[in-house]
Amino acid sequence: MIKLGLTGSIGMGKSTVAHMFVEEGVPVFDADAAVHRLQGPEGALVAQIESQFPGTTGRHGVNRTALSECVLGAPDALLRLEALVHPAVARERKAFLRTHSDAPLVVLDIPLLFEKGGWDRVDKIAVVSAPADVQRARVLARPGMTAEKFERILALQTPDVEKRARADFVIPTGGEIATTRAAVRAIIAGLTDSADS
Repeated sequence: MIKLGLTGSIGMGKSTVAHMFVEEGVPVFDADAAVHRLQGPEGALVAQIESQFPGTTGRHGVNRTALSECVLGAPDALLRLEALVHPAVARERKAFLRTHSDAPLVVLDIPLLFEKGGWDRVDKIAVVSAPADVQRARVLARPGMTAEKFERILALQTPDVEKRARADFVIPTGGEIATTRAAVRAIIAGLTDSADS
């Protein structure tokens, strides 16, 4: 099995690319989706998060906006949150890998692959990348997003230029969708051919 780490900064189109891998029949572990499940209604982390960050949960699980306001710009609080979330996501990832142990290729969609040291758990790395103006427009179009919040998030992420330099593959997401899909298919073909040989 080849484990391909898929990553990219906020607003670069990583979710769209992950879906393309799924459409091509490649199993994808979505770390963000795992976090949503763990923090959703009756999620395994809700009580622990409420204990650490009172007032950030309710009957729908974790209020992500309230929680992000508690941890953005507060390094100690962010570390406490990560100490809860990262081990739980790691358990979900291990279960995913067991389930798909016979697959020649799996994708681990990990937003903070470089920032949190996840690169050592994958065989190859693909980074999704778009021009900075495209990224900014996408992010600022999101509900509740502000320029200040966007800048604070960017400050926590490895710069796109560094991610591209460290990647085995760069998937362009700033132009035609067909170009992006072709890049995804080329990666799959290259990696599965090498796995077969």
